[in-house]
Amino acid sequence: MEISTESEPKIQLPPSWKEHLLDEFKQPYLAELKQFLIEEKKANKIICPKGSEYFNAFHYTPFDAVKVVLLGQDPYHGKNQAHGLSFSVRPHQAIPPSLKNIYRELKADLCLPPAKHGHLVSWAQQGILLLNSVLTVELGKPGSHQGHGWEIFTDKVIECLNAQKDHLVFLLWGSYAHKKGQFIDDQRHLVLKAAHPSPFSAHNGFFGCQHFSKTNAYLIKQGKTPINWQLPEIRI
Repeated sequence: MEISTESEPKIQLPPSWKEHLLDEFKQPYLAELKQFLIEEKKANKIICPKGSEYFNAFHYTPFDAVKVVLLGQDPYHGKNQAHGLSFSVRPHQAIPPSLKNIYRELKADLCLPPAKHGHLVSWAQQGILLLNSVLTVELGKPGSHQGHGWEIFTDKVIECLNAQKDHLVFLLWGSYAHKKGQFIDDQRHLVLKAAHPSPFSAHNGFFGCQHFSKTNAYLIKQGKTPINWQLPEIRI
């Protein structure tokens, strides 16, 4: 898939993913999505993340490397936050509340001290597809790019992973993720559901879910390398 604007070069899905999604490239909704993004740029709207990072989740985690899928909803809409990975922010940005709660559960589950940053690239490089349902948003306007085609594309991504790979772990946090992942074959994969880690819902089933240790136990059982959830420090 290629998306371009007048002010940005073409942005292409990495080959490791493209070969599994060839038929999707021919669908009309992708052309409509591309046109929508072009019009947004023409209107001088700021899109998060920047164009070269729309598909960062796929660049950091090639298809064959995927072991875990952590599904988010929208990119962060604050300035300099989003960089294409669900729940992750750029280095040296403040850690968002939901991610703080993720770190809190990590500490309770695996006794890992909370990271001092919110840059989750290390997780992506270990095979965690940090996938948002919608890959773009207008700065300062949460949910502004919903319903323009991204959801169809990311549904196809999940469908492809569900059908073409075995023994993945799907981490579905919150009702939105539960609904989006409702067609995943839980006999073929491990599907872990909990409340969203948002401060509004974390106490309703996210805290205490132990998804991190359960993920690693399952990966080890399948003969796969477990995730090192401890994030490396980032030097200033």
